[in-house]
Amino acid sequence: MRRIESRLDTGSEEFGANSAHNRKLAANLKARQSAARRERPARDIERLKRQNKMFVRDRIEMLLDPGTPFLELSTLAANQSYDGEVPGAGIVSGIGIVSGREVIIHADDASVKGGAWYPHSVKKIVRTLDIAIENRLPVVHLCDSAGGFLPLQADLFADRYLAGRIFRNQAILSKLGVPQVALVLGHCTAGGAYVPALSEYNVIVRGTGAIFLGGPPLVKAATGEIVGVEELGGADTHTRISGTADYPAVSEEQAIAIAREIVAQFGLPSKFDVQRTNPEPPYYDPEELYGLIPRDIKTQFDAREIIARLVDGSRFHEYQPAYGTTLVCGFAHLWGFKVGILANNGVLFNDSSLKGAHFMQLCNQHQVPMLFLQNITGYMVGRDYEHRGITKDGAKMIMAVSGSEVPKITVICNGSFGAGNYGMSGRAFDPRFLFMWPQSQISVMGAEQAANVLADIKVRQLSREGRMLSNDEIDEIREPILQEYRRQQSAYYSTSEMWDDGILDPVDTRNALGIAISAALNAPIDRPHYGVFRM
Repeated sequence: MRRIESRLDTGSEEFGANSAHNRKLAANLKARQSAARRERPARDIERLKRQNKMFVRDRIEMLLDPGTPFLELSTLAANQSYDGEVPGAGIVSGIGIVSGREVIIHADDASVKGGAWYPHSVKKIVRTLDIAIENRLPVVHLCDSAGGFLPLQADLFADRYLAGRIFRNQAILSKLGVPQVALVLGHCTAGGAYVPALSEYNVIVRGTGAIFLGGPPLVKAATGEIVGVEELGGADTHTRISGTADYPAVSEEQAIAIAREIVAQFGLPSKFDVQRTNPEPPYYDPEELYGLIPRDIKTQFDAREIIARLVDGSRFHEYQPAYGTTLVCGFAHLWGFKVGILANNGVLFNDSSLKGAHFMQLCNQHQVPMLFLQNITGYMVGRDYEHRGITKDGAKMIMAVSGSEVPKITVICNGSFGAGNYGMSGRAFDPRFLFMWPQSQISVMGAEQAANVLADIKVRQLSREGRMLSNDEIDEIREPILQEYRRQQSAYYSTSEMWDDGILDPVDTRNALGIAISAALNAPIDRPHYGVFRM
């Protein structure tokens, strides 16, 4: 493959201003992530110590193989919910190496509201197990939860993708032959009791671990029976009497050691055999991404410059370079894995839409994973383009991305607006992983366009009633719409709602993608099955 010839002027004033701006955004991201990971009220840390419990991240560190990477997912989930008092949605999840095997970890964070599950906690656990199913990843559950947060029970219990989906997903994993290990490090109450019960293996810590559908207060209220925690659902009860748990442990350290021994018994997966070469770093420095990304999201830049700082040797075989030029397509290697890349270089026209659909079919034909680099305002609108069939051609692209069977991974590198999000494998189209960069924005349209549309509707409505508005009055209508749109289209709002799997520092993107691709290849790849392409 030919090396991309970068045209980025790294000595320019614009590059320097962009770099300073984006380094500041990256530093802010790191600060937010650090706070979500480690900052807790002293009383909560003291409570864990009194209970002889480890902090959740110390548990994970002890579980993982020393010196191996951990790709944490949705670190900033719920950062704009519950008054900011449930960092990470009270759950830590991510992909790491345990006893030489790739696993995904779901860990309750008992330093946050006693590990209670909020609606966003449930959503995060369901997403974690969805990833396990899609990528056939064994799961290690670190269980320590006070159960569902009852004041919000209506938002976490009854619907299809709420708490019941956790246990459904566990059952599906077992059906697929993907093993799960649960460590009962605290109480597993009510629905949470099913997490260890539905796992192939579980370890329970004597004195702190417990499994029961109803704790002692509920049992007393429901039946009048008075019973203690250990007798009702402690380690001896479940390892000697009920058989609900498999291994007793005298401490968390021993429980984690047992879990590592269990995972070591799992067969080593045979990854799907995609084309591979020896990995090598990009020729161009990934740090230059800071100077490449514009300060104004509306400023266009060449997507090839991003590709050059992500892929091995900065080499890229571009497909149809002279056709449909607002979509860059081609093949590269990333950490040695061959990938097909689709990257936006402007609005999607008829030709770029057709090119994208065709290229996706090629990737599926050759069973090459696809990487989507989004910076898209949408598909082109207007009479001439409708006459040429832009809706029809956009539908072809959506049909191709929906029918693809190869792993899809999406990075929103800047803007993601309108139906362009769909054609470029947005969240609704089941990419195995979707990440954002700190300055990225996502919404049905840009804030200014939305504010103008909604203000115009209001102005026309009032004019029909005989009322004419001044420019100042129109601005008063526009401004609150504008501010709310800007808040809701930010990367931090997106990741709070888990529309993505986390915000990445741009320079960390290559490593995150390497882990994601490797994890995705644990699952088989079927041949694509497309619907009808409207010709």
